[in-house]
Order: sequence, then structure tokens, then C-alpha cells
Amino acid sequence: MKTILQSFLLGSMALSGFSADAQSRPNIIYIMCDDMGYGDLGCYGQRLIETPNIDRLAAQGMRFTQAYAGSPVSAPSRACFMTGQHSGHTHVRGNKEHWSGEVKYGRNTDYGIVGQEPYDTAHVVLPEIFKDNGYTTGMFGKWAGGYEGSVSTPDVRGIDEFYGYICQFQAHLYFPNFMNVYSRSNADTRVRREVLEQNTPFPMYGDDYKRRKQYSADLIHRRALQWLERQEAGKPFLGIFTYTLPHAELAQPDDSILQNYKGRFTTGERIYAGSEGSRYNPTSCGHAEFAAMISRLDAQVGEIMDKLEEKGLAENTVVIFTSDNGPHEEGGADPGFFNRDGLLRGIKRSTYEGGIRIPFIVRWPGKVKAGTVSDHQLAFYDLMPTFCDIAGIADYERRYRSRSLAEDYFDGLSFYPTLAGEGRQQQHESLYWEFAETDMIGVRMGDWKLVVQKGQCRLYNLATDLHEDTDLASRYPEVVEQMKAIIHREHTENPMFRVTIPE
Repeated sequence: MKTILQSFLLGSMALSGFSADAQSRPNIIYIMCDDMGYGDLGCYGQRLIETPNIDRLAAQGMRFTQAYAGSPVSAPSRACFMTGQHSGHTHVRGNKEHWSGEVKYGRNTDYGIVGQEPYDTAHVVLPEIFKDNGYTTGMFGKWAGGYEGSVSTPDVRGIDEFYGYICQFQAHLYFPNFMNVYSRSNADTRVRREVLEQNTPFPMYGDDYKRRKQYSADLIHRRALQWLERQEAGKPFLGIFTYTLPHAELAQPDDSILQNYKGRFTTGERIYAGSEGSRYNPTSCGHAEFAAMISRLDAQVGEIMDKLEEKGLAENTVVIFTSDNGPHEEGGADPGFFNRDGLLRGIKRSTYEGGIRIPFIVRWPGKVKAGTVSDHQLAFYDLMPTFCDIAGIADYERRYRSRSLAEDYFDGLSFYPTLAGEGRQQQHESLYWEFAETDMIGVRMGDWKLVVQKGQCRLYNLATDLHEDTDLASRYPEVVEQMKAIIHREHTENPMFRVTIPE
């Protein structure tokens, strides 16, 4: 099968654009968890949940206070990371699902084909660039960039090894019927399903669900560690660890991590009745479950760092930790309980700050000064140019711009100068988000923030009103007009994901 890169203007240009010696090119591990809010970590002010390993990562590196997801929900946020495009340009702008057919797993009926809207095959994605430039690539967790058998699955988009969920809806179950797997080294021809035999004898919903034994978050993490174990110094790698914790459902093994939180929250536990259609099983201890899921993720981050140290790879590996969007209240989660300071307004699916501002930490020994805090404004579409700068991949826009598209957008600005303290840091004139499901648009221009819902504009000054309480639109109509002009410039029409553009 021809790779997607063969359709680009300059074709396959493997190894032709390096500005760094192959032996010294840094490895990159990108850990993106699922639905963790800005205030869910100790290093961002959390007081009820223990996160010592991620806090240590922040102490060893740079913690960003004004970093943003690509979108307020999963699939389009990941698309912005993968494509280097904001959500007014990228093809995938919402959680459009593709489900069809039926297949039996024990007593359970599941879908025969699952997944989300595929990424545009005419536009390059990040792992393709890195694979084309000599990096080994692995992805473990959630894909959400194309349904099974489509034109955009990990096996045809630059990933050497994948283990996890092709479909983010399937990821609602932490004890699922199957996982998706692909390994180039095992001569797999496409992504396939691996049946979880210890789960399928029991139903997907109800009391007997708890008898399932194979916990997906642990399986994903174990495969990621095994992949890391096979990596060697001098052979650069890109690891994309899109872990599903702490997304709903609230479910996990009843081990010491969960027991540590049971009974701790004396103000009353969260009881959730469940939602079978959404694949969220009930829980009688929602607060304990959520806190334990974050601490479980924290323990996994610690094990990743231990593995890098054990392999002698830690000093030449850039480790990034972040979340795909703001906190959720699905499956019994209670973001208000854990973020009682109310620092940010809004949650997942909102272009208010709470839906899109996310924790973002970078550890890079020898480049990033330990214990630093940055207020640089960045968004997920900045990761493509930044990763290319880190890896010494020169002139990526020219090399990978598509000939078949009338306009092939690359919206990111590298924040390598901020990380390394080298050169002049370019600043965005504006950051842009749109989300069709709630018909919302967000624009940030300096300290100004415009939130548009169903065509109605509200203006806030984040320097004095971080919670976005005071609408200043009538007081500063000229600023509103300037930011509306940005919307008209940045938005391209997408019939699958329509938003109301203000006049």
C-alpha cells in the first residue's frame, strides 16, 4: 500500500531535512489523558487528589498556565494535535461516530465496525512526518481519527505499533469486549481486534460487569511499557500515549489505589445510577472512583519515567503531559466537587475557559529549566511545529504541504524558543476554537476572549475576569468587531460540523 506521503508535492523525502545529528535527536513521549480538568493536579492547585509523580514532572520541567486544547471534546481536539490545524480548518470538528453491523462476544452483542470520522487523507498527520524522518512511532490509548477499515487508521497513518481503542465510544467501557491492535514488526496488515476472553463471559452492564477482569487502562499502559522496553539509545522514537483515564465510566479494579479514597470524602459520596446506552455502569462511590482514577494515571506516569531511567533514555527524552479537553460530568463525575475554587467557568463541550484550558507540562533535561512556569499562550495545533523543531525536522510545511488541496492549512507556531530559551518566541495574533454540538466559537486575542454561542457574542478580559463573568461586548464594540473579523477569516465551511457565524 502506498503511504499518504507519496501524494505530496515533494514525495517521500526521508531523512533529507534534518538539522540535528541522528544520534542526538531527542525522543518524544506525549502523554495526553482524557477529560482531566485544569485544576485536577496538585501542581495546579488540587488539594483532594494525590498526584506526586506528575507534580514531580512539573518540578523537573516547565508548567504552562495558559495552554489550550484544540477543542472542548475528544476527537476534534486530537485532530488539532495530529494535523497542526485549528478547528476552523481541520476536517474533524466533532465526535461524529461510525457504527455498523453486529458481532457476538460471549453473551454480548457489540458493533461490527466502530470509530469516528476519518482524518483528511490529503493532509499529513504528525506521526507520518516523524515516520518519514526516521523515528520509530508507537501509539497506545485512544485513536478517534477514523473508524475500523477506513482510510485513516494507525496502520496507514505513520504508526508502527498501536494498542488501544480505535473508537472513543468503545472506550466508555473500561472492561471492554475487545481492544484494537496493530504491529508492523509482527507483520500485521491492518488494525485488528484482540478479544478479551476474561471479559466476554460477563455482560457489559449491571452487577455481573464487575466480574470482568481485563482492565483496559492497565492493558494499554502495559503495552506502552513493553514498547518502551524495546527502544534503544541512538534510535529516536515518538510515543503517543493517549491514555483514557480519568474519563467516564467510573470503573476500575478495587485495589489499594481505590481503597485509599473510599470513605475519605465525608461531605457525601457521589451515587450514580448508570446509563446503559452510553455504556456507563453505575457506582456508589463516584468521588472515590474519580480521585482514584487520577491517582492511577499518576502512578502510570511514574512508571513511564522509571522505565526511561532504567533504559538510560530519560536525559534525551522530552516528556509532555496534558489533557485532551476540560473536565466532564458524564458517568457520575462531579467536577465542581474537586475544583471548588471555581477558577474557570465551563466544562467539556464549552469554549469558555473551563472547557479548553488544560494542564500542560514539559520535561526536557538540559533544555527546559527545572521548576519554571510559563504563561505563553499555546494550543494543540502548535505541537506539530514544536515537535518538528525538537526533532530537527526542517521546513515541514513546505515539504508536506498537499498538492491536492486548494489551501492546505498549518496553523501552529512552534514554542520551542519558550522551552529551550533560544531565539525569539512568536506569539499568536489569536487562538481559535469552534464546536458545532453546542454551537459555540471561542477566540482569544491577547487578554481579550470572545465567546460566541448561537451567533451571540460575549466579550471578556481574562486579565481581570478569568472566570468570564462580566460581558464587556457593549462597552468595547470595536474589539468585538475586530474579533468577529478573525472568525470570518479563520472559519472554513464544513457541512458536517456547522456553527453560527456572527454577522
